[in-house]
Amino acid sequence: MKLRIVLAASCALFALPFAWAQDRALSVTIYADDLALVQDRRPVDLTGGRQRLEFAGVSAQIRPETVSLAATGITIVEQNFDFDLLTPAKLMEKAVGSVVTIVRVNPATGVETRETAQVLATNGGVVLKIGDRIEVLRDDGLPVRVIFDKVPENLRSKPTLSVTVNGDRRGPRPATLSYLTSGLGWRADYVALYDDASSKIDVQGWVTLTNSSGTTYDNAATTLVAGAPFRVGQYQGPQYGRQQQRPQLVQAGTETGGRERLGDFYLYPLAERTTIADLQTKQVSFLDVHGVPAEHGYEFRNYWMGTQEEPQSAKTVYRFSTGSAKGLGDQLPAGVLRFYMRDKKGDPQFIGESAIDHTPMGSTLSLSTGDAFDIKVKPVVEKRERVTTRRWKTTMRYTLSNASPKAVTVVLQQDGLWGDTKIDTESLKSTRPNADMAQWTVNVPANGSAEVTVTFDSSY
Repeated sequence: MKLRIVLAASCALFALPFAWAQDRALSVTIYADDLALVQDRRPVDLTGGRQRLEFAGVSAQIRPETVSLAATGITIVEQNFDFDLLTPAKLMEKAVGSVVTIVRVNPATGVETRETAQVLATNGGVVLKIGDRIEVLRDDGLPVRVIFDKVPENLRSKPTLSVTVNGDRRGPRPATLSYLTSGLGWRADYVALYDDASSKIDVQGWVTLTNSSGTTYDNAATTLVAGAPFRVGQYQGPQYGRQQQRPQLVQAGTETGGRERLGDFYLYPLAERTTIADLQTKQVSFLDVHGVPAEHGYEFRNYWMGTQEEPQSAKTVYRFSTGSAKGLGDQLPAGVLRFYMRDKKGDPQFIGESAIDHTPMGSTLSLSTGDAFDIKVKPVVEKRERVTTRRWKTTMRYTLSNASPKAVTVVLQQDGLWGDTKIDTESLKSTRPNADMAQWTVNVPANGSAEVTVTFDSSY
């Protein structure tokens, strides 16, 4: 039988103690780590004395302990969050022990019969007591429906927050309901188009909003916060065993931009009110910059003074500034930057992506799009000898090859030198970005190769 569940026509689905007016103002502040602050401003109609106010349509992932209700002349007695939503299965489950009406239709004659029944159980199926017999409702294709006299008080069509208050007098007045919720988040996505001929880059930034909170926020003034406020229980200790990644923020910026700040965070308000529907992803543009100078190069890091059995690919790297002069001229929220380049037909093609952290204005970024096909480096230990009981000399040879039709520059890095390592001899002058690394800028000719030899004096 096909089971349908209906309500008696005389049943009011919700008997709210007051009527909402139309002039509602909704503000949503969204953080990047699955957290949002909702501020819902509406007029409430107070009866004077003790009464219950019901706010339907709040987030299904509301944090009830963060709720506050502000209105003149009221005090809060208690609040309840009802998140058991109205569904046919829930309606039947809440009716266990109650009497309902079963309506059956004879498919041959169309004659309708009604019987009252007590719901005994809903575990894996609906068990009814009809008169002196026990019956199980089955889905056997025959039309049948169940009629309920009312909706249980703790079942809601939408997540509902009820607040019991004491009011000092009767009449309407504005009230603001504020709460924190999960299920709302945002991230920044960037699209970068690199022009190899001019060595310039166009960057467009998008805000991607996601809503899985269980409700829709209509016509909301929306502000995004770039930053992650600390929350109790959040672990922020060292992440041992985390895979080592190449640094991308070469130099932190020192410029101040025009965006609004909130403490140590930046605010990104959307230009217009917007509706954030439940189970929706929405994108809004916040950055569009053209013709920014950018350097295209290659980078190879050898993490230990050892031999690689075969040549390794260098990283393809793009370097540019976020400064006001010859840069993007903005702070960049953490996100993913995707690189494109035009082919011979002029069509943009995807060439790789890189994640960035929150980046101050005036910074220098060096982002890798992946391994270079034609640029290889082979580190080899040519000789290692003991000088004293505590000192060793290691001679390294780095062979850099270039199968592309134009000359390239490769930043060669030897990591793992530790603080007491010295360079005795080298075929190319090095720099020391830090005590544990030496770095060489190597020019490799088109369809050719180059070599760098270095002798290290170390305690290992």
